Amino acid sequence: MNEDLELGGIMAFTKQNLMSLIKVAVDNNASDIHIRSGEKPCLRLSGELIPIQTKVFSPEDVLEISKIVLVKNELIENIENLNEYDGGFAIQGLCRIRYNFFRYDKKIGLIFRIVKNVIPSLKDLGLPSVLGRMANERRGLILVTGPTGSGKSTTLAAMINQINETRTCHIITVEDPVEYLHPQKKSRVTQREVGKDTANFTIALRQALRQDPDVILIGEMRDPETIQIALKAAETGHTVFSTVHTTNALTTIGRIISMFPPEEQQDVRKRLATNLMGTISQRMLKKTTGKGVAIAQEIMVAGPGIRECIEGSEPLERIVDIIQEGFGPGGNGSQSFDQHIMWLFENKIIDKATALDAATSQADFMQKLQFD
Repeated sequence: MNEDLELGGIMAFTKQNLMSLIKVAVDNNASDIHIRSGEKPCLRLSGELIPIQTKVFSPEDVLEISKIVLVKNELIENIENLNEYDGGFAIQGLCRIRYNFFRYDKKIGLIFRIVKNVIPSLKDLGLPSVLGRMANERRGLILVTGPTGSGKSTTLAAMINQINETRTCHIITVEDPVEYLHPQKKSRVTQREVGKDTANFTIALRQALRQDPDVILIGEMRDPETIQIALKAAETGHTVFSTVHTTNALTTIGRIISMFPPEEQQDVRKRLATNLMGTISQRMLKKTTGKGVAIAQEIMVAGPGIRECIEGSEPLERIVDIIQEGFGPGGNGSQSFDQHIMWLFENKIIDKATALDAATSQADFMQKLQFD
């Protein structure tokens, strides 16, 4: 979308003006709203920042917006000394907002992340059926990876929602902050927010193992202690979901191993080889229509070959070939990014330029096009 989006003229900024801005964002399927002093607000649409056709927001406007969202009196009273702050709020019947308040160059900025009230299904997201099979695993570790803004939280929410709709079990999530709110369906869902319901991930995860869980979702694998607890949970018969800020299966496994000192790495390799059920790495690509995004995924389903690579009896790099061998009829559901990108292109979900730009090797991709 190249045209500026429209928002009616604003004089003094009010709560109603903010609600109107957020509604414009939701109606246009934006993922984020950027608000900065001395600039027009922008929406992130299909990966791009698009300005809204309204007046430039003055420092006073942005200060008023900040006071609206910083609901704690002590924060508002001390706003001149506040440099950054994470928070969130809900708008009944519309969405939830996760926001970050920050200062830059003596100005105020706000980023709003829009979290929709309705949790999409895996089918709604157009994701492969193997993700449903992964969600049904009764033990083990499943990781969703990718850069910030690649839809990891949405994919995880869809997988947790499938469990919630099909199993009578106890699901515990530890998040910073809580994004999607899961209603009680067939399962009992306990959602805990770091800083609000618990002091930190480590304490919450240790306690989670005493709270009779079947499924544990950890917002992010941030440190060796979190990884150790996640592995322990998987080893003791729980299904554990989490995220890592890595680009693919190979870098994910390498990152986890490298977090530990050399003398502990072989033990971590063995535990990871035994308990890792799969990785889902993803990125967002523009759809051919120009509206919305397609999720391109590398999916690694762990089997004997993958486990040998992780524990070190085979080169770790061989994982790339094993993933490719698992694609298509008769495979185990694994797929490389390039295999999925080709499928998206052949089904006219993305165009050739987008496919080439996203492919791991443009030369290999072009060669495959010539032979298809």
